Amino acid sequence: MQTYTTQMDAARKGIVTPEMEVVAKKEYRTPEEIRQWVSEGKVAIPANKHHTCLNPEGVGSMLRTKINVNLGVSRDCKDYSIEMQKVMSAVNMGAEAIMDLSSHGNTQPFRQKLTHECPVMIGTVPVYDSVIHYQRDLATLTAQDFIDVVRLHAEDGVDFVTLHCGITRKTIDQIRKHKRKMNIVSRGGSLVFAWMCMTGNENPFYEHFDEILDICEEHDVTISLGDACRPGCLADATDVCQIEELVRLGELTKRAWAHNVQVMVEGPGHVPLNQVAANMEVQKSICMGAPFYVLGPLVTDIAPGYDHITAAIGGAVAAASGAAFLCYVTPAEHLALPNVDDVKQGIVASKIAAHAADIAKGIPHARDIDDKMGDARRVLDWDAQFACAIDPETAKAIRDARLPEDDHSDTCSMCGKFCAVRSMNKALAGEYIDIL
Repeated sequence: MQTYTTQMDAARKGIVTPEMEVVAKKEYRTPEEIRQWVSEGKVAIPANKHHTCLNPEGVGSMLRTKINVNLGVSRDCKDYSIEMQKVMSAVNMGAEAIMDLSSHGNTQPFRQKLTHECPVMIGTVPVYDSVIHYQRDLATLTAQDFIDVVRLHAEDGVDFVTLHCGITRKTIDQIRKHKRKMNIVSRGGSLVFAWMCMTGNENPFYEHFDEILDICEEHDVTISLGDACRPGCLADATDVCQIEELVRLGELTKRAWAHNVQVMVEGPGHVPLNQVAANMEVQKSICMGAPFYVLGPLVTDIAPGYDHITAAIGGAVAAASGAAFLCYVTPAEHLALPNVDDVKQGIVASKIAAHAADIAKGIPHARDIDDKMGDARRVLDWDAQFACAIDPETAKAIRDARLPEDDHSDTCSMCGKFCAVRSMNKALAGEYIDIL
């Protein structure tokens, strides 16, 4: 008989859950370490009771950095079969989470398919789905309508929900007063802001936070506290609107923990490289070490088409400085709904950033695969190198397209017989080194 409501409730009762056992094994940690961190809120294990096919993961700065893949249909791109291709690509490439951000059509069957078939964490943003679910304009929805959609997503089995609880009617005056260059760029945040402006009511996710906590506690849904005021350009980074919202998210984190509801806190956004580490430190302090989930951060505003690179640069610094969860960014960011290849590019960039940060932080066994790659390269074992590669298919395709001549097939077409590795191996073995 299960004697706990959530992973945090179990941890505080001294119970090591099956999910904690799995996470401990993956992270080379003891189950007791994981239990302690979950009890303190420093690690979250998003694991809805209804998501029975889940292979659980822990999210926390002392664990491997996890990555999330956003997908979902829009009015202009509404082929769910393509979205499932993206899902399978993401899972096969090692993404730990999928967020369904669909904003068109009948969203529930796709969401349920994910939670019935997909082994990774599933997240959603219920405020997007509210307009779609009721097929009514934003201004006609009530606070209860929004809460009922949160309940629907919890019943459907999603492991975490992004809720923009931290903006209030005071934020409306702030945005008008401080005149940000990009105002609010969070899609969910802008919808909540617009609803408050049109109805004159308080943010329903803030005003009815306790009712939402009851729902999340019942189904063990982790709340990802959305950063509605995240900077959308470098000029708005670390400003009053962003920091005041973060302070409120810290207060809401305490309230969630009091209900034994797990929390992640979302972060920026567009941030200059020299401010990234400071943003992580501020969050850790204000939100008491709750796992930080960041979008990028993007360290420049001028690279549309290459924003997977700008995000990977910021993401590596963020994760090395304490971020626990990176939301991938694709080459299509700011331009279009990503296609299957964009998704792959975004995943690879984010995984490189996460892995680089894990090595820098000294996460147990993070560098093992790099050491294997070094061994494979020393002996020019190409198959072993591909096996160690983050994207073996692409690495092999590049080599195969430009193979060296037969008399030095152990090298590559870059250096041929000038290959330093080949020369050193022969020299150390006392062999003659032919170059021409």
